[in-house]
Amino acid sequence: MNVPRETEDKLREYGDLVRKWNPRINLVAAGSLSDFDERHIRDSLQLAELADARGGHWVDLGSGGGLPGLVTAIAYGDRPVKVTLVESDKRKAAFLRTVARQLDLQKVDVVNARIEQLAPLRADYISARALAPLPKLITMVKRHLSPEGVAWLMKGRNWKEEHLEATKDCRFDMTAFPSKTEPEAAILKITGVSDA
Repeated sequence: MNVPRETEDKLREYGDLVRKWNPRINLVAAGSLSDFDERHIRDSLQLAELADARGGHWVDLGSGGGLPGLVTAIAYGDRPVKVTLVESDKRKAAFLRTVARQLDLQKVDVVNARIEQLAPLRADYISARALAPLPKLITMVKRHLSPEGVAWLMKGRNWKEEHLEATKDCRFDMTAFPSKTEPEAAILKITGVSDA
């Protein structure tokens, strides 16, 4: 995804904040910090590019250190997309709020709560990365996605097995896009989630 200079600057500042906070609250694996731009920023940007949201409400479930939610919010900075970051860990939620404030991300809201205890958010878009196996993740998506919404889920190499397992309890339409940064991984576009 080609991004404007201002977006590049914000992504760089975000990376600096992750490196600063990571020793205290473990936002990402310490070993991935040296390759942060490729492993995390570029990985998250490919999702923002695929989704190409032009407006609406984006919910990032289990935001952790802000991947892909904060990267998406930065990438969509000039679009009318409100981004809600849902994170149950108070320290990580504090980090997300700090980044949103320091980078002046006015359309970002941080919700410090457990996903399953939140009232349905009726999101137009949902994202999640490294949160839970697909069968469990689909139930979270079903709870918080609007009927016409689209979920964009970043899954590792076991995504095919997880997909088979998830279809036992739920019905949904899925398109898999190969990851550009992680061999065997995929970004899953999911719509029409309902009980099997």
